[in-house]
Amino acid sequence: MNKLSVLKITDLTKRYYNKTALENVSLDFEQGKIYGLLGPNGSGKTTLMKVVAGLHKQTSGSVLINDEMLSYKSKAYISYMPTENYMYDNFKAIDILKFYNTMYEDFRYDYALNLLNDIDVNLDSKISKLSSGQIGKLKTVIALSRNVQIYLLDEPLNGVDVLSRDTIMDLIIKSQSENKIIIISTHLVSEIEKILDAVIFLKEGIVEVFGDAEELRQERQLSVEGIYKEVFRNA
Repeated sequence: MNKLSVLKITDLTKRYYNKTALENVSLDFEQGKIYGLLGPNGSGKTTLMKVVAGLHKQTSGSVLINDEMLSYKSKAYISYMPTENYMYDNFKAIDILKFYNTMYEDFRYDYALNLLNDIDVNLDSKISKLSSGQIGKLKTVIALSRNVQIYLLDEPLNGVDVLSRDTIMDLIIKSQSENKIIIISTHLVSEIEKILDAVIFLKEGIVEVFGDAEELRQERQLSVEGIYKEVFRNA
């Protein structure tokens, strides 16, 4: 596949009753890059991901995937990992893998098994017995084991211990390839910035900054975390 934009967002607005969650968001994503969708809680990160994933309908504007409007078909291009633990407590980790293998033709079952064995997640443990770090790793492996073009990871480091955060970031780096787009939402900027190619600062539903991470560092003579603190100082 040629390296071209497969995800284009134009003038996207999302309102809930009298609250505007996203306002005129325009973003163009390129293959082969890891994007950081950065902002404090309530900035619109999850809403944006859910609209792109086809779980919420926008009020206005467009989302194009491979030049197609969002549809049931376009969902096949996306793997979305929600921030919450969506797995049944009485399921074993291996049961979750089997479920995904049945549900999704693009799920790479053996790939997921190997990853989980490498990072010491006990496949025979019930979800209720796993630590928050193990659940975070399991969720990430499941999302990244689908063979799709776009990965949306909503707060993958949230509530996860430091060692598990490193493991999750390693998993993300290993999954990067020239025909994939990986978008990570987080407010934990200091830990994640080292793996980001580009960053989006979303403040109260508006894109404040969007650009190449290294170019922004050079231009502003600040780390991504430093820019984040500047942008959100009064947020």
